Amino acid sequence: LKPSILEHRLQQLSSFCHPKVNLEQYTTSAHLASQLLTEIQQNHGDIEDCIIADLGCGAGILTAGAALLGAAHCVGFEIDEEALEVYLKNMEKLDLVNCEAIRCDILQTKSWDRWQNSFDTVITNPPFGTREQGADLEFLKVGLQLADVVYSLHKTSTRKFVLKKAKEDGYTSIVLAQLKFDLPKSYVFHSKKSVDIYVDLIRSQK
Repeated sequence: LKPSILEHRLQQLSSFCHPKVNLEQYTTSAHLASQLLTEIQQNHGDIEDCIIADLGCGAGILTAGAALLGAAHCVGFEIDEEALEVYLKNMEKLDLVNCEAIRCDILQTKSWDRWQNSFDTVITNPPFGTREQGADLEFLKVGLQLADVVYSLHKTSTRKFVLKKAKEDGYTSIVLAQLKFDLPKSYVFHSKKSVDIYVDLIRSQK
């Protein structure tokens, strides 16, 4: 599936109706999703015929994209019930029958221990830690309990820290790409219509 076609399909999906600031919910654009998913599949082959987990799946744009790129099965994990309602409608909109969702707090051990080593690949666009410092690294750590390889987004400004933590914790992380994340005005305290921030797509392995 060409990136332009994937992006067009993902543009059909709905986003958060009422984004929650405490969960750092921001819309991942179809363009960004198609870019990072294409990188994962074309250069690493970690989507097609794989069992995929999407941690903090939100409205499901990464889950849907992975399914469209040929994933065998996709499971989205999300704490927010309203987001999961949108997720399920989005999967139905694209007739993606190989996607399911589980409502849980994925950072709690009791939520993920039964899924340990159950997936081929984990993909996550986690909270960047603006509200809760280190939240992105917690998602990454859980991801490495579920699969041998994790693809995650992190603010480029934290790159040195993320790579340093990987080395300290005994896994390997490499930066695959720097991408532009367009953050639309989502909350009343936002003064601009949108802000571009730079994020790293990082591949981590045990």
